[in-house]
Amino acid sequence: MTSNIRNSDLLALKSYITAADSTQYDSVASTTIILDLTHSNLHQRHAEIRFDKHDTVEDLRRKIHQKSGTPPHSQRLQLIWAGQIFHEILPETESTRLLGYYNLPHGANVHCIDIDPYSASANGAYEDTSLVEKFVLSEEEYNKRKGTLRDWGRKQKEADPEFSLKKHAREHAELVEAKRLYRESGEVMRGFEVDECTGGIVRCPEEVVTSKLDKGESSGEVEFGPESIQHLSLHARCQVQPGARRGEIAFLGVINELGNGGHWVGVILDEPVGKTDGTVKSSGVRYFEAPGPNRGGFFRGKNVEAGDFPEIDIMAELEDSEDEL
Repeated sequence: MTSNIRNSDLLALKSYITAADSTQYDSVASTTIILDLTHSNLHQRHAEIRFDKHDTVEDLRRKIHQKSGTPPHSQRLQLIWAGQIFHEILPETESTRLLGYYNLPHGANVHCIDIDPYSASANGAYEDTSLVEKFVLSEEEYNKRKGTLRDWGRKQKEADPEFSLKKHAREHAELVEAKRLYRESGEVMRGFEVDECTGGIVRCPEEVVTSKLDKGESSGEVEFGPESIQHLSLHARCQVQPGARRGEIAFLGVINELGNGGHWVGVILDEPVGKTDGTVKSSGVRYFEAPGPNRGGFFRGKNVEAGDFPEIDIMAELEDSEDEL
């Protein structure tokens, strides 16, 4: 059949998908037959069902019964290949006849015609969900149920009169973003803090946030201003947190598009334990040149300590531990 597809990408995709069509049955055992099963009352198509040439018509009927619900005595089977019916197996056909007798090719279709006028599969009874009576729960009954979303929301409302699902969703998204920012840069987002017990990011109590706002820290001017990096200098060796990662300072300055803006420290790390090559992903602007995609990182000044932090010699450590057991 001539293809009507003209799009080159679709033609390439078609070629890729159908490339192994001519060899798909090469590894199948010589006694195996792979057949498709269809049904007169059902839209479903059971593709590539495996049978053995020594299976009987009774085995075939039993499989069709399992998948369609039509019992063997109501099955008139049509054997179809390349769109043509080349044989029919009537209900009264001897059920012990082997499938190998019919010389079925791989991919042939066995179409079951349900001859029972009162069949339960007729008129879409097995597939039409509109015929199924739906479970309906009244508002009053739903309100009485425990463990539902509404019940959970009601309990949250009792604990916090200002609670709403919209507020809960927003706060959850903020927490996820705070954890991501801390993981990638060590920065603690405003309104959050590091839990001393778990080391994870948690939301600050309301009174702590209010206290910070009263001190004018809401804009980040105190925490992220020029004084936050004044203890550092370019090309100095350093150690950054979290993780006590070592490296060399390659950038000091303002990056407005990163986090809450303000001053940042760009560090070329000794090992590939960073998140960048010196480029801010959101803007595509490069602020320093790292030797690899994971050899750089941006950090707040409070998380960077300059000093005598030589590059760790892993081989030297191994030599020192040779006598250890």
